[in-house]
Amino acid sequence: MDRMPDTHRVKVWDLPTRLFHWLLVGLVAALCLSGLTGRQGLHLLLGPMVLSLLLFRLAWGIVGSRTSRFSDFVKGPRAALAYLAAARHGAVRSIGHNPLGAYSVLALLGLLLAQSATGLFASDDIFSQGPLAHLVSSGTVTTLSKLHRLGFRLLLAFVGLHLAAVAFYRFVKHDDLIGAMITGRKSVPAGIDGIRFRNPLLALAVLAACTALVWGTLAAVPPPAAF
Repeated sequence: MDRMPDTHRVKVWDLPTRLFHWLLVGLVAALCLSGLTGRQGLHLLLGPMVLSLLLFRLAWGIVGSRTSRFSDFVKGPRAALAYLAAARHGAVRSIGHNPLGAYSVLALLGLLLAQSATGLFASDDIFSQGPLAHLVSSGTVTTLSKLHRLGFRLLLAFVGLHLAAVAFYRFVKHDDLIGAMITGRKSVPAGIDGIRFRNPLLALAVLAACTALVWGTLAAVPPPAAF
C-alpha cells in the first residue's frame, strides 16, 4: 500500500468565497422550495439575489484570491486526465479546486446562470411571471418557461452528483471538502504554504456593484402595459 504523504493544515479559501458558497446553497434551496410550494412572490425575489451572487463569483474569479481565480484551477482536459491517473495511485490533494473539480464548478455556475436568465422571462401560466417576461413574445415566454423547468430537474440531478462526489472525497479519499469550505483551512502535503487573501472590502465592493447592476437594471425596465 502506498504511504500517505505528510500533510498540514493551511489557509485555502478566503471568507468571501466561503460566504458565497453557503449563501448560494441557502438561496438555491429556498428557490427550489418556493418553486415547488407555489410561493411565486418569494421565488421571484430570490432569483435576482442568486443572479447577483453569481455575477459576483464570476468577477471574484478574476480579481479574487488565488484559489478563487479561474486561472488557478481551470485547466485543460490533459490536466484533468493526469489528475485522474495520479488519483488511482493514492490520495492527491490540491490546495484549491482540483483540475477535475473545476469542470464541476463551471457546470454548476453555468447551469445556475441559465436558470437565473430563463427565470427572468418565465411564467407559471396562472398568476405570476418573471420581471422581463412582458418584453418578449408569448412564444418566447413558453419556450423559456419549459427550459426553466427542465433546468430545475437538471439542477437537482447535478446537486445529487455533487453531494455524492463530496461524500466520496470525504470517506474514500479522506479529503474533507465541506470542512475546508467552513473553516477556510485544508490539509495539504507538507511543504505547501497557505495563500494570501485579497482584502474582503474588495469583495464587498464587487458584490455591491453586481447587486446594483442586477436590481438597477430590473428597476429601469418599463413595467408591463396596462390593459
